[in-house]
Amino acid sequence: MLIRFDHPGMNGEQLLRKAGYGELRDRRASERSWFKRFGSEFYPRFHAYVEETSTGFTVKLHLDQKKPSYEGFSAHSGEYEGPAVEREAQRLREVADKAGSVPPEEDKPKGWFGRLFGS
Repeated sequence: MLIRFDHPGMNGEQLLRKAGYGELRDRRASERSWFKRFGSEFYPRFHAYVEETSTGFTVKLHLDQKKPSYEGFSAHSGEYEGPAVEREAQRLREVADKAGSVPPEEDKPKGWFGRLFGS
């Protein structure tokens, strides 16, 4: 699924990090990718690629259900459409909207008591 973000106020990497994604480092891959797991297992997981554009960026999102079945092949059972992918796309849009509409809080110096009790 392709999700376009025009003038989001952040770049694709910032959005995915804010949404709980981690960078997936694979020396064999030609482009950087990001993933978000459902639990402690590596699969199933959401898998995303970011492409920066002149007006923002595009996220290519799919759901990896399981590890590739054949050694040496990158084919897998990925879902590019469906309810789970659509819900995650909507969640990413909400994260981008929230981040763009809320001004960042200023860091106010806290004393020892404030750091201890959060006031």
